[in-house]
Amino acid sequence: MARAMGVAAVLGCAEATRKITDGQTVIVDGEKGKAITSPNRATVKLYEAVMEKREMVKKTWAAASTARLMRGEGKRILVAANVGTLDEAREARKLGADGIGLFRTEFLFMDRREMPDEEEQYRVYAETATLYGDDPVVIRTLDIGGDKPLTYLKMPKEENPFLGVRAIRLCLQHPEVFKPHLRALLRAAAKGNLHIMFPMICSATDLERANALVEECKAELTAEKTAFNPECPVGIMVETPAAVVLAESLAKKVDFFSIGTNDLMQYTTALDRGNAALSEFVDPLHPAVLEMIRYTIAAAHTAGIWCGMCGEMAGDPKAIATLAEFGLDEFSVNPGMIAATKARLLTVAGITAG
Repeated sequence: MARAMGVAAVLGCAEATRKITDGQTVIVDGEKGKAITSPNRATVKLYEAVMEKREMVKKTWAAASTARLMRGEGKRILVAANVGTLDEAREARKLGADGIGLFRTEFLFMDRREMPDEEEQYRVYAETATLYGDDPVVIRTLDIGGDKPLTYLKMPKEENPFLGVRAIRLCLQHPEVFKPHLRALLRAAAKGNLHIMFPMICSATDLERANALVEECKAELTAEKTAFNPECPVGIMVETPAAVVLAESLAKKVDFFSIGTNDLMQYTTALDRGNAALSEFVDPLHPAVLEMIRYTIAAAHTAGIWCGMCGEMAGDPKAIATLAEFGLDEFSVNPGMIAATKARLLTVAGITAG
């Protein structure tokens, strides 16, 4: 959320709220992961210079925000946005987004007393699709569970919620929640280039069950004579080792992949990414993770579908060149990182502004 707002943030500062007093000066260095309390004048001047230099760099990035990126063979590379609200989607468009690579629908369901009905969901999704016209708008189906519970949906307490009833598993157990959600998406897909994306798919059975509910919703909408897009593309997030191992077979059953590197790194390396005590062990560029990404992209291309990435790695300056060399088709990042990501991609051999 901080990245989406363009705000520096450092996590895992134990007892910070107890030790830092009102009115105390604090420098938050989000790049180095440091919070400096009561800095001396020399430190303040140092960071003022850093901020000034960063503002100058951001101005050079801004020129790239509207660029249309192409590979040497004439294939387009998209830099899309990760958003959670319609307002964020509007802001991303202004910042040069080539589409939406991840619309987090759970934010529409959270912090309220009751579930949004089909009409409310439809209006949000339809307006987003209309806003982006022919550019793709990838909407992830409800990813609730783990660290995102719903107060109005009975969800039993779990020992390990990140390995429990979450995302597609929860939706398949609650068709009364999932079907209005799918109906709204199918209807909104008639307004633009909307794509449906299922999270946490771990098997062909997961995908088949989800697709069966999509077909049920299509049949209902047809019977009601309600407008919808029967050809709405459907894809999956690849965010578990199971999905990677099955990537070749799953790629034949979907229209696209999007790699969720946050969970993929967590599940592959057996590290809780929210545990500050493990920060020294967290390595987004872990060789095993990179190999899984390379294999997933290759499997997608062999099957003739595109592969994007909506995890934090897509905007990581240290990863962008490697991902481009792997053949990643879409980089979906927080809106504030769109210009920087395009600028960095333009430094990669074979990528030009078309």
